[in-house]
Amino acid sequence: MVGANPKFQTSDHVGQVTPPGATRHASTRVAQHGAGSHRWRWIALLSALVPLSLVLVQCGKAPNAEMLAADSQTSGDSFDDRFPAPQFNDRFSGASEPLVPRQFSDALRKRMAQAEPAPYRVASLAPTVPYQRPAREEQTTLVGLKSSAFPYLGNNPRTDEPFLNVTNGDRRGHRGLGGKVFWQDETYNDNRVLMHVPENFDVRKPGVIVVFFHGNGATLERDVRDRQLVPQQISDAGVNAVLLAPQLAVDAADSSAGKFWQRGGLKRFVTESSEHLARLYGDPGTAKAFANMPIVIVGYSGGFVPAAWSLEVGGLGNRVRGVFLLDAVYGELDKFASWIVDNRSGFFVSAYTRYTKRHDNELMQMLKEKGIAIAEDMDGPLRPGSVVFVETPEGVTHRDYVTHAWTENPVKEVLVKMAATPALTRIASGTPSPASR
Repeated sequence: MVGANPKFQTSDHVGQVTPPGATRHASTRVAQHGAGSHRWRWIALLSALVPLSLVLVQCGKAPNAEMLAADSQTSGDSFDDRFPAPQFNDRFSGASEPLVPRQFSDALRKRMAQAEPAPYRVASLAPTVPYQRPAREEQTTLVGLKSSAFPYLGNNPRTDEPFLNVTNGDRRGHRGLGGKVFWQDETYNDNRVLMHVPENFDVRKPGVIVVFFHGNGATLERDVRDRQLVPQQISDAGVNAVLLAPQLAVDAADSSAGKFWQRGGLKRFVTESSEHLARLYGDPGTAKAFANMPIVIVGYSGGFVPAAWSLEVGGLGNRVRGVFLLDAVYGELDKFASWIVDNRSGFFVSAYTRYTKRHDNELMQMLKEKGIAIAEDMDGPLRPGSVVFVETPEGVTHRDYVTHAWTENPVKEVLVKMAATPALTRIASGTPSPASR
């Protein structure tokens, strides 16, 4: 048939579908019946519209309980049958059962990996920004300071002559007590300081600065940091303390104090260090807090010379809250004795082997004659005015004394005992003692 599309059907009466070509016969029947045929068409139209109106009326109404009950019964089971509550064993494995991680399908895992993380939300009555603790790690570094021990161009206070007393062309050096010459460009030209700020250090709490004077034949990296583990001992002690360890004579049998021989030398050293400690801590605004912290001086072996002179002329007075000597009383007894007598707000501990036993006994006698009470073990607490001498048994070597003395890690041990007495870590106040003038 020309113009006919066999793919589609045409609708005639409501509810009736006629094939193509039947339209002409339907029109003939309508013409024959006339007005009566129109009446039947209206009846058919109304019968189709009435059910639709009922459906439209129900739209927008919530289904009632009876309808939900009827619907739930058509399936033959209840809500609990279709959605059973999980039992304890479904969620948690028993004591004898292994804990099996929840398994996800490969498709679900892929969607989870591609999904963006949900935005951070804070449950609060008022809009707030979630607190984030500043990420700060333990920091250990080497910093060059003008106020460190060397280079030193002043006089030797023992002789009141220039410290650099030997020349060889453009080179200058120092002839030691044994006659050996140590050259400035090799031995006395390192102004670096080993600084250490433990991860848990809090500048807002009472704390101390540990100034560590190493012994002869040492470098900061090889010996103080890696072999003697001084930074690690401070961290392991868990006390609120930071470390300053100046390089003295580099890897040489020499105990010269350099700038710590000078009046106010220790004070200048701590003041300059405070800004670097603040930056290392992560807050440059805390420099003033570091500059006012109490000090604990630790001297090992040949470090007794800068330790003694820092007590005598260092300029910090009763800010020095403790002195800890590790097999280090080789001389300068009068300076140590004077500090102990004049500064009863701090503690003094000397641990020794047979190498320094004679000098330690001499110092003890000097103190007893001045009425100073002395303890000869570390069993008691460290308090302001405590004076302790600890003899270590045979077999303890001088070389390993910073890590193996009367106990393992003695620096850690002393700091732990010190921290148990809050008075030793509070900021010093009052009139400077005679030793600081």
